[in-house]
Amino acid sequence: MAEAIYALCAITSIACAALLMRGFVRTRARILLWSSFCFAGFAVNNALLVVDLVILPQVDLSVERAVVALAGLAPLVFSMVWET
Repeated sequence: MAEAIYALCAITSIACAALLMRGFVRTRARILLWSSFCFAGFAVNNALLVVDLVILPQVDLSVERAVVALAGLAPLVFSMVWET
């Protein structure tokens, strides 16, 4: 059951990134661009979670997941500081 939730989280993050990018293309609001990059990073993080806990449970990818999560969050934090 947990595997399905991990996969659904990855799919949801991909959908959010795509919808935010589509909104950016329509409106050119830069916050949507940065938010789509953030959710793309979250999608990669969730995909790594699936790989870490489901596909390769004997390998610890927690550090890689943390780095990817930080890299995904960085564009949003950067935009909040830069756009104000």
